[in-house]
Amino acid sequence: MRSRYKWGTAAVAVVGLSGALVFQGVTGQSAGSASGDGKSGPARADTRTAPLETSDHGGRAVLRQRDTEPFSMLGITWTDPSARITGTVEARARAAGSGKWSHWLRLDGDSGQGESAARRGGTEPAWVGPSDGVEVRVTAGGKTSGKLPAGLRLDLVDPGKGAEGGMEPAVSRGEVAGSGIEPAAFRADAADDPTPPAGSEDPAPVESPSEDPSPSVEPSTTPPTEPTPSEAPTSPAPPSGTPVPSTSPSGSPSPSPTATVPTAPPSTAPRPTITTRAAWGADESISPEEPGYLPGGKIKAVVVHHTAESNDYTCAQAPAVVRGIYTYHVKQLGWKDLGYNFLVDKCGTVYEGRKGGVDLPVLGAHAYGFNTETTGISVLGTYTGVAPSEAALVSVARIAAWKLGQYGVSPTGTTTLTAGDSGRSYFGKTWSKGAQLSFPTIHGHRDGYNTQCPGDQFYGKLATIRGWAAGPVTGLAIKSVTGAGLSGTTYYTKAGITVNWSATTPSSLISKYELLVDGRTAATAAGGATSAKATLAVGTHKVQVRAVHQSGTTSTSAAATVVAETTAPAFPTKPGLALRAGTVNTTAVPVKLSWKATDTAALKEVRLTAPVAKTYGPTTTSADHTVTSGAAKTWSMTAYDQAGNTGSASVSGTPVILQESSATKSGTWTTKSSASYLGGTSYSSSAKNASLTWTFTGRSVAWVVSRASTSGQAYVYVDGTKAATVDLKSSTTKYRDAIWTKTWSTSAKHTIKIVVVGTSGRPTITTDAIVYLK
Repeated sequence: MRSRYKWGTAAVAVVGLSGALVFQGVTGQSAGSASGDGKSGPARADTRTAPLETSDHGGRAVLRQRDTEPFSMLGITWTDPSARITGTVEARARAAGSGKWSHWLRLDGDSGQGESAARRGGTEPAWVGPSDGVEVRVTAGGKTSGKLPAGLRLDLVDPGKGAEGGMEPAVSRGEVAGSGIEPAAFRADAADDPTPPAGSEDPAPVESPSEDPSPSVEPSTTPPTEPTPSEAPTSPAPPSGTPVPSTSPSGSPSPSPTATVPTAPPSTAPRPTITTRAAWGADESISPEEPGYLPGGKIKAVVVHHTAESNDYTCAQAPAVVRGIYTYHVKQLGWKDLGYNFLVDKCGTVYEGRKGGVDLPVLGAHAYGFNTETTGISVLGTYTGVAPSEAALVSVARIAAWKLGQYGVSPTGTTTLTAGDSGRSYFGKTWSKGAQLSFPTIHGHRDGYNTQCPGDQFYGKLATIRGWAAGPVTGLAIKSVTGAGLSGTTYYTKAGITVNWSATTPSSLISKYELLVDGRTAATAAGGATSAKATLAVGTHKVQVRAVHQSGTTSTSAAATVVAETTAPAFPTKPGLALRAGTVNTTAVPVKLSWKATDTAALKEVRLTAPVAKTYGPTTTSADHTVTSGAAKTWSMTAYDQAGNTGSASVSGTPVILQESSATKSGTWTTKSSASYLGGTSYSSSAKNASLTWTFTGRSVAWVVSRASTSGQAYVYVDGTKAATVDLKSSTTKYRDAIWTKTWSTSAKHTIKIVVVGTSGRPTITTDAIVYLK
C-alpha cells in the first residue's frame, strides 16, 4: 500500500514496502527559504514521529534500529504533559555519511519547564548532529510496579538550513529495502498538505497514533497568524557557516508599550550582543501567539539551565540547535514558543529565545512553578561531567547582570519567590503551592525542580557566575613592571615604566583599568588591556592598578613600590689585573681581574665588555681569566643599577714571559729539553744555594716551574728580601706551573731570585720561567 502526500510542490511517498519514509522527486521549497525564488527567510524545520512499543506490562519501550530521513535532534514525548518518566530514557543516532552510531545518550526524563499550554510531556531534546538512523530504549523506574506514561513516541527534528549553513532539506533517497520503518511511524509535519496531487489515487491517509492528540504534527489548514513586529525577520540570512549577532545589541525590537506590554527599564549593566530570532532562522509562523509578560512586571531571579546531551555540536551549527529546540518545544510539546528566554552556545554567542523583546520581562517556560518571576538562560550542551566553556559562562554572567540590573537586583543576593505549584528540588526539598521560598538571584534549575539541570559541573560554576556578574573584579594583581629592575620587592627605574597586570574576571566584564601613582590616576586603559605606561618623577612611589567592573564596582591591586632615580653606579675599587697560579701557555696566561662596584639605590650587575663579554652579579668582586702572552689588553667593565643607570671603568695590562735563559745564574744548572717546557727548554739544579735572578718592570709576577714527586724546595727573594719557601713536590707531574705569585699596587722595577734549598733526598728543582705583568 502506498499513501501519497504533497510536500511543498513535490510528491511525498510513505512507502510500505521498504518501511522508510522516502521523499521522491523533491523539486519544491528548500527548508532554508520561505519561497522558491532563492530569497532568504526563516528556516522551515521538518519533524517526524514514531510510536514506541511497550512491553513488560508497560514498564519498557523500545524502537529498534531504524533508517530515517535526515534529522539532527530527537526527544521522547508522551500524552500527559504532567507525567514524568522516573526510569531511564536512552537513544542513539547513526551519523549521516559515516554510518557510525553514537554512544547511548541518556535523556532527562522530564523537560521540567511548565508551559501551561503544553499538549504533551517530554524529555529534553538532544542534539545528535546530521543523522539518518535511530534507536531508542526506555525503562520505567521501580522494581515491579513502575509504568511508563501512555502515548510514548520518538520525535525527530530536522532544523532546516539557516544562516549557519546547516543541514540540507530531505531529498530523494530511493526505496531502501529492509530499513524497517513502519509506514505510519515517521510522518510529515504540519507543513504537509493532505490534499493529494490532481489525478492521483486517493488512498486512506496515514493516521497518527491514537494516543497523540497533538495538532503540532498534523497537517495544518489554519493560516499562520501574522507575526508581531518582534517576530518579523529584520535582516536577510547571513553567509553560510557563521552565527550572526544582532545588528542591534538588544536583539529583536521590543513591542511598543501598551496596557499589557511593559516598558523596558534601563539597566545598571551594559547590554550584551544578542543574536535575534530572525538571525538564527526562527520560523515565526509556527508560534503565532502574542508573548506574555511577568505578572509583576519584574524579574527577581535568573534560572540557569543546560539543554542536555548536546556537546558535539559545532558553533556554526548552534543556530540549528536553537531552531531544533524551538521546533521541539512548539511542534512536539505544543508550547506557544521556545521555553527559554535566552540561549548561549559554547563559543559564547547569545541567542534571543522566547519572543516579546529581550529587554522586557517576557514570561518564559523554563522553571516549573517559578516562571512568573524569573528569566531563563540555557547553555547548549550537557554539563554533568564536563564543565562549560569560559566563553559560555561569561555570556551567562553578562546576560544575568543586564537583566537583573534592569530591576535593581544584586546578582550575588537572594530573593523570595512564590511557588506556583507544589514541588520538589533535586536536593529533596519539598514545598506546597503558594510557599515563599528563598533562592539565590542566580540559581540552577535543580534548585527549584527535581532535575540534574544544569549538570554538576555547571552548577559548581554558579558562584563564579554570580561574582562575575556583580563584581568587583577579582584576582587583580601587578605581575611585573617593564622598564624597571626588581630587587627584593622594590622596582627601580629612571622614569618611564610599563605596569603589567592580570585579573581572573574575564575582560568583557571589565569597563576599564586605571593606573594609580601615589593614589592619583596616571593612565587609563580599556577593560581588555593588561598594561599601561607612566612616567615617574625622581623619588619613591606607590603604584597600583584599579579595575572598574561593568557594574561600577571597583577593586584595587596591592601596591608596588617603584623608586625613580638617575644616579649612576660607581667603582670605589677600580678594576685591577694580577697574575695568578695555574698552568701557563703562551696563549693562555692565567690572570685574575678584581673590582668593586656600588650604587646609591640597588646595584644590579657588572658586565665585562672587553676583551671578552661576561656578566657578574652585584656581590661578585673578582674573576679568573687567561690572556695571550705579549698581547696588550684593556679590560673594560660597566656597572648597571636596577634603574638602568650605568658607570664604567677599565684596566690595561700585558703579560710577558721571561725564559730561564734570561736569568742571571749562580751555581750549577743543567739545561733540559722537552716540548712540555715553555720555549722547549728549562733549567734544573740539585746544588744547594744555586740561584737564578730576573729583573723586570711590572706590577705582578709569577714563577713558573716543573713539578714531580722528587722535586725539592727553593727560596724566593723579592728585591733582595726573602719572601717565601716554595716546595715543588707534587704527587703528579706538572709542567709550566705558576706556583708562586706576587702583585704590587703600581708598576715598578723589581728583582726575583730563586735559590736551591738542597732538600734532603730530593734536592732537585726545575725552573721554566717567570711571567710579569706590565
